[in-house]
Amino acid sequence: MRIESITIQNFKVFKHTTVKNLPKMVVLLGTNGSGKSTLFDVFSFLSDALQHNVTIALNKRGGFQEVLSRGSEANKDFIQFEIKFRNSQTTSPSSEDTHAPLVTYSLRIGFKQGKAFIDREILKYRRGQKGKPWHFLDFSQGEGYAITNEEEYGKPGIQEQRVSQKVTSPDILAIKGLGQFQQFKAVSTFRSLLEKWYVSNFRIESSRNLSDTGIAHHLSTTGDNLAQVTKYIYDDHRDLFNQILEKLPRRIPGIHQVEAKETEDGRIILRFQDQHFKDPFVARYVSDGTIKMFAYMILLYDPEPHPLLCIEEPENFLHPDLLLQLCEEIREYAERGGQVFVSTHSPDFVNGLKLGELFFMVKDEGFSIIKAASADQKVKELTKDESNQLGWLWRNHYIEGANLK
Repeated sequence: MRIESITIQNFKVFKHTTVKNLPKMVVLLGTNGSGKSTLFDVFSFLSDALQHNVTIALNKRGGFQEVLSRGSEANKDFIQFEIKFRNSQTTSPSSEDTHAPLVTYSLRIGFKQGKAFIDREILKYRRGQKGKPWHFLDFSQGEGYAITNEEEYGKPGIQEQRVSQKVTSPDILAIKGLGQFQQFKAVSTFRSLLEKWYVSNFRIESSRNLSDTGIAHHLSTTGDNLAQVTKYIYDDHRDLFNQILEKLPRRIPGIHQVEAKETEDGRIILRFQDQHFKDPFVARYVSDGTIKMFAYMILLYDPEPHPLLCIEEPENFLHPDLLLQLCEEIREYAERGGQVFVSTHSPDFVNGLKLGELFFMVKDEGFSIIKAASADQKVKELTKDESNQLGWLWRNHYIEGANLK
């Protein structure tokens, strides 16, 4: 999956913004309060709405009126999202994203008589440049239809066949219910992708804790199951674990081996081996930076990459010299199939970027918009000289709008 464009309307600091031509690795700059965390919260909001419903997702953020952009009217204006993406799962595994159909998911949320509701929810896609796109799902206020003959989509003379459906409450996403049935494959695929989005909320102390035994295939957003996931990768994906071990001396100076050991009381601890010491030591005695870099390695070598991965300020607790290497690891992850959004305040991290990967937030009349650094002609000219790194250009105010005024 690769998101190509996002439109956000009336969601917190985003009154109305659209960002297009998003690459597999997207890095966001911006001053405090410019909207970087809010963009990540858009993804979290959609995940919460899918897991529960729109009302719960809103209430986690203070309710509809707290989420609605300033100056908007709760009983008049809508919160809206539109995400356009290419889903390679609809093509053969060898196909490039550019050959996959362009999928559009749009969601419009309203508020009346003290309750939130879904005013319109659409999932549609177009194969090729011609022809009318099919609405594989089209719902309004709890009622709508889904297409049942989607496998025939794109064939000459074929008309869409619909079945009417109704959800139990107008604040429930239609993709939540219909996505559980293989009959609606396009809807089911999108629901599965949305369920696997990952917005990091990594906490150093959580990752140091002893973990109960059991199976954990994916690192949690807080990192509290780091030892379990390490053991899973070691036991079931030894080739990936060996790749991590091979890179550890470069990514974590001094550390050359990590193992997950099960204790007598049935818990799992991480043991790190420093090349300068005979005996290993457990996770609670290593530095914050060591734990965080190792957790990133486990996350980025997940045997089943997340279709969307969001990482906020990865530079925290890490030495600046490690950030170029982390940037390289994140790009390799994106190239393996998982799109990544990163927010940062680090010029050292930005120095590792390509021009097309860099975006920044700016405030326009109190609301945030997202701009691409590649749209700045001056920056494009300056980066033709490879000695002009993007981080240096940013800190020296060559990227107009990306710094404090």
